[in-house]
Amino acid sequence: MAKKEANFDLYIHDLLVEAGIQADTQGSNIVPINEALKTASKHQTGKAGFPEYTAVVGDFVLVMEDKADRANLCLKEADGTISMTVQATTDYAVNGALHYAQHILQKTTYKKVFAFGNAGDSKHHTLQPLFVDKNGYKWLPEVQTFENFSAAHIVEYYKRLVLEETPPEDIELADILKKAKDLHEYLRNYGGLGEDEKPLVVSAILLALREKEYGFNLNQLTGDTLESNTDGAILYQYLEKNLQRAKVAPEVKKQRVLNQFTLIKDRPQLNTKRQDLGDKTPLKYFAEYINNNIFQAIVSNGREDYLGRFYGEFVSYSGGDGQALGVVLTPRHITELFCELVDLKPTDVIFDPCCGTGGFLISGMHKMLRAAKNDTERKHIKQQQIHGIEIRDDMFSIATTNMILRGDGQSNLICEDFLAQDPGELQLKGGGITVGFMNPPYSQAKGKDTANLSELCFIRHLLNSITTGGRAAVIVPCPL
Repeated sequence: MAKKEANFDLYIHDLLVEAGIQADTQGSNIVPINEALKTASKHQTGKAGFPEYTAVVGDFVLVMEDKADRANLCLKEADGTISMTVQATTDYAVNGALHYAQHILQKTTYKKVFAFGNAGDSKHHTLQPLFVDKNGYKWLPEVQTFENFSAAHIVEYYKRLVLEETPPEDIELADILKKAKDLHEYLRNYGGLGEDEKPLVVSAILLALREKEYGFNLNQLTGDTLESNTDGAILYQYLEKNLQRAKVAPEVKKQRVLNQFTLIKDRPQLNTKRQDLGDKTPLKYFAEYINNNIFQAIVSNGREDYLGRFYGEFVSYSGGDGQALGVVLTPRHITELFCELVDLKPTDVIFDPCCGTGGFLISGMHKMLRAAKNDTERKHIKQQQIHGIEIRDDMFSIATTNMILRGDGQSNLICEDFLAQDPGELQLKGGGITVGFMNPPYSQAKGKDTANLSELCFIRHLLNSITTGGRAAVIVPCPL
């Protein structure tokens, strides 16, 4: 058992190193904490007692107690509280960690402690954090890594999980989605746009607005009736420039995206002035609304698939859920969960063969960029380590826009049929695909003739497209 526990201690140490946390073993280099531990015996004798690891990150102390058997994770009293008997604190990880945390709080000026009870081995384990202060302790969700407790993330984690504060970006998202309702009405009533057209118009305007620092001005939208100078033609001209500036390549990819946006210059209803819009065209009205209410939030929030959310909102306001259009978008809490499940690293190469608007790719890229050590790594992640396939032209264009808005016009997206691709060639992308994400199309296999379109076929093809030792996380239907 001693050897097993020592091996598990080393595994925990490696996780701490990966998270960039400087931890001390069997004591502390922080004098007040080390002095406190000299009387922290779990046997409650007043003698010394030392957890496996201690660390100080900002205003927080981290205390870790390890056990080699998951059965020794935690012992509770009959009322569900954590037992603090000598046997419990000695033999159980959570109990021991809580004991040390309480002792440090009593004997030092530190006021906030994260106590971790870790039990198991490197393959099968539970990492259970508690937050401990003078008011008691709070159970927190199990973790797979210690990334959220690094200097870069611990305050955000504390506010979100301990204080249960709503993050500013979530408040912002709620506000934006309220505005999406209004935008939906404008796009439908003034533009006569269908559900699959609305996000394309929004995408086109967003790309054009990115050219504001290079000469584009909303005052250029005058409602001119000359074909080459309509509001749609001007917006199209600037979004094309933005695609060039983002270095979207190859040319066939750029042209495929542009083809989806031609509706803004080809649709007369979008380019005709309306008195009820203050003698503006619907396009100018939409552009002003997006610029004033939405644009800045979208370009500054790297973790949220706003265009995907817009798509979902537009469909829902029309009384649908997207499935009639063959689209089911994956919400952010799922895409972020999958990144945690596969233990995504900044060295990984990720691949989503049914990427839709790019939700998995956005969450994956966001997590990898946060963990990257320097600008060189971040540039490489954006240019070489994000790969996706989408069969629908409109979704492909929206996904491309999404990545451009995040400074990633060179993302490796293609508009193709995933099942028609050679998995051996896919494996080589980015130096080797290591992580696959997928929310495959559901219910396409209706009989023998379409059996090759089943969810399992998609999963098998994905697994064949990943390098040996890679990981995959897939959403699969669950029959009722």
